[in-house]
Amino acid sequence: MGNIDIAVVPVAGMGTRLLPATKSQPKEMLPVGRKPVVQYVVEELERVGVNKLLFITGSGKASIENHFDLSPELTQTLREDGKEELLQELAFAHSPVQFFYTRQKQLLGLGHAVLCAEPFVGNQPFIVALGDSIIGMHAQSRIIERMSNCYHEKNADAVIAFHEVPEDQVYKYGIAKPKTSGDLFEIEDLIEKPPVDEAPGNLAIAARYVLSPAIFEALKQTEPGAGDEIQLTDAIRILLKQGKKVWGVKLREDEKRYDIGNFGTYFRAFTEFALADETFGPELKEHLKDLLNENNSK
Repeated sequence: MGNIDIAVVPVAGMGTRLLPATKSQPKEMLPVGRKPVVQYVVEELERVGVNKLLFITGSGKASIENHFDLSPELTQTLREDGKEELLQELAFAHSPVQFFYTRQKQLLGLGHAVLCAEPFVGNQPFIVALGDSIIGMHAQSRIIERMSNCYHEKNADAVIAFHEVPEDQVYKYGIAKPKTSGDLFEIEDLIEKPPVDEAPGNLAIAARYVLSPAIFEALKQTEPGAGDEIQLTDAIRILLKQGKKVWGVKLREDEKRYDIGNFGTYFRAFTEFALADETFGPELKEHLKDLLNENNSK
């Protein structure tokens, strides 16, 4: 059972729900605790054996490439200033992962972004990890490892991560219609953003996929859907209609999804990660208690 060592990370979206913070920087570069969102994603992928990673970028995303590049000038400055202890904070730039970049020249949806990866992926299975979602506190998750095992053991054509969402929130997500039950389940159908009263359940797609190269032909057959975009969910439904096997893997309780899609979820994610900081978390916790007590007393 070979490891899946190729990953695709789409980061081309404009992040309009986070304006003005994202006017001149990618949402994937917004800090959550001490690191930008996308660094957690890369560290998660590196931990499960990915050694070739393709970013699907867009206009204004050059800072992502710069972040994962070496910075000799900064390194030299830190050494000259006697701040060598900070060099450890830059160790991620020495990752053995090979980084590649290609542009999604038109923002035609997640499915279109994945299709841009075909020349890079070729005829191999690959991982798709959305660059604006962290799985687990400090990205300490093995969800992709379990998904890869499922892909091989079930001879699947697609494996998708899912998490449970409140039933009144299902209209915001792609929702699974399971064929079987359990933490590992076969999928009968996927419904993109169903009305609450028509949803087949509350298992929502959670920003991680393991896909066979068969997805590329399905994407080429996929008609534009919501927002006139090519939806990856619609392409996976084509695989299902062709009789191919699609499986789902549930996130565990300690594998919470932190979705940096709007200010509400971003603020919550930053707060949780900051509170978990070994150095500054305890002090911040006391500060927040004081603030809350002050507000309650008014």
